[in-house]
Amino acid sequence: MPIILDHLTYIYGEDTPLAVKALDDICLQIPDGQFVGIIGHTGSGKSTLMQHLNGLVKATSGHIYYNGEDIYDRDYDMKKLRSSVGLVFQYPEHQLFEIDVFSDVCFGPKNLGLDKKEAELRAFDALRKVGLPNELYYQSPFELSGGQKRRVAIAGVLAMKPQVLILDEPTAGLDPKGRDEILKQIKKLQAETGMTILLVSHSMEDVAEYVDRIIVMNKGRVMYDDIPREVFSHYKELEEVGLAAPQMTYVLQELRKRGFRVDVDAATVGEAAETIYRALN
Repeated sequence: MPIILDHLTYIYGEDTPLAVKALDDICLQIPDGQFVGIIGHTGSGKSTLMQHLNGLVKATSGHIYYNGEDIYDRDYDMKKLRSSVGLVFQYPEHQLFEIDVFSDVCFGPKNLGLDKKEAELRAFDALRKVGLPNELYYQSPFELSGGQKRRVAIAGVLAMKPQVLILDEPTAGLDPKGRDEILKQIKKLQAETGMTILLVSHSMEDVAEYVDRIIVMNKGRVMYDDIPREVFSHYKELEEVGLAAPQMTYVLQELRKRGFRVDVDAATVGEAAETIYRALN
């Protein structure tokens, strides 16, 4: 069943002189199995919105429905929600602490009360899904590269077997190679499992190749909510709120100005290459 956000509002410091409306009357539906990019500049409300989805933050007003249940009902089981909706924070590798990678990934399942064998099976499965080489399973997580640590941290959440995975700026601080590897692995994971994935970012480049849908946040409200090619067509409006469309959008717009018959709404590098090839031939 979809996640439904019904007129969700959140105010930091409510009833104080410093009150700030971080979320303003958000209404959204996120169907099962969708890969969604949540985009916005710093302070747009995107991370605050994601923290509501697994109950870390409670809305000032409005409702969130998960699997048909209102998570704000008095008798709702928040522990069940947090095992179903996994949240990977920005720089999650800072939370690694065990003696080796495998032990770290086992920690979450053990906390669910699973026996040693089941916890280990889940850890092996999660590490395989994030593409970490077998020879690294029993190394200290602190000896790994930044991208490898990020994979271990994501595996720790996957081992809880969530139905929904929220990733808050999963490529922050990584070099271009590490960023591309992480995003490709996340896309592969989504394709293999059918899991609902919400990818939070401030970069259109990060999501252009991978997501089915983009939600653009600005000043606590939803500015755009559509498929990538429709969102990118508003590149001028995105620039006005401190965002930029993928570089290929600007290349295609410039080619169109110079008389080439290209599809300026191409949403991926592959689509852009194809329309340029057709225009030149």
